[in-house]
Amino acid sequence: MKLLVCGGAGFIGSNFVRQRVMEHGDEIVVLDKLTYAGRRENLAGLPHDFHHGAIEDPAAVAAAIEGVDAVVNFAAETHVDRSIAEPDAFVQTHAIGTWVLLEAAKDRGLRYLQVSTDEVYGSIEEGSFTEDSPLRPSSPYSATKTGADLLVQSYAHTYGMETVICRGSNNYGTHQYPEKLIPLMILNAMHGDPLPVYGDGMQVRNWIHATDFAAAIGHVLEHGVAGEVYNAGGPDECPNLEVIERIIELTGADRSLIEYVEDRPGHDRRYSLSSDKVRALGWEPRVRFAQGLEQTVAWYRDNSAWWSPIRSGDYREYYARQYGRALGA
Repeated sequence: MKLLVCGGAGFIGSNFVRQRVMEHGDEIVVLDKLTYAGRRENLAGLPHDFHHGAIEDPAAVAAAIEGVDAVVNFAAETHVDRSIAEPDAFVQTHAIGTWVLLEAAKDRGLRYLQVSTDEVYGSIEEGSFTEDSPLRPSSPYSATKTGADLLVQSYAHTYGMETVICRGSNNYGTHQYPEKLIPLMILNAMHGDPLPVYGDGMQVRNWIHATDFAAAIGHVLEHGVAGEVYNAGGPDECPNLEVIERIIELTGADRSLIEYVEDRPGHDRRYSLSSDKVRALGWEPRVRFAQGLEQTVAWYRDNSAWWSPIRSGDYREYYARQYGRALGA
């Protein structure tokens, strides 16, 4: 296939592009705004046609979409903390951007896949969310992602568009911007910086390796029923504090670096997804969390050329605002 991958220079998007090129031989067109978390380096060595632009810009979308067979939309503002401080960017990208893409895909009769998140369901104390669970988003990030999902479903219902949605649990792996829990803790531990833990650290997450989520998205794109939603959860879940303690072991850092900080407003306690529906399409997660975390720590240890420019740039200012202290040298 020839795919338009929006947000393809980001963390999960670049993993998807790599997989589709290397394992499926797809022709890839990438449309990416290259915000702080999108980097051309993530696509190094991969054949693709790159367009620099935002999905909320109709002209940029029109230039990139011609001649493709399907659209896969990863483009998003992804960090909950940033959505609390600056929700307007999330409304612009998730709501307006998704609408612009849908209009362009509708006019050309293209199949459209929306990449979504488990956070649209809110928190669950026990059991796992299914695709029929109520949507109860609790942050500007998850609320705008929910709005985008509902817009996608409305285009399937109203216009008969061939749309599918794939909702993933918490992703981790290589090339993830270090504002997120796992890369933040890895790099701070490697540098001897404090490890900021929200609240008591017992928020439970269902972890899925980015390569497994990319594969689930590919299965849904190829085999998913139009108009349907598919959840893709990881094989393991554990509290954030246990993740951090394991990172301390893998990096050889001192446990005294753990620093408990005020919890995030509206912090969901637990996420968990049932993946029965996407498993029925032939998908299975391959990477267990213990193995994937060890590989991820090794990648960050061996790829300082990738993360060094981040820790020396605007990220330092963001970190100081967010946690009330500066990063070390």
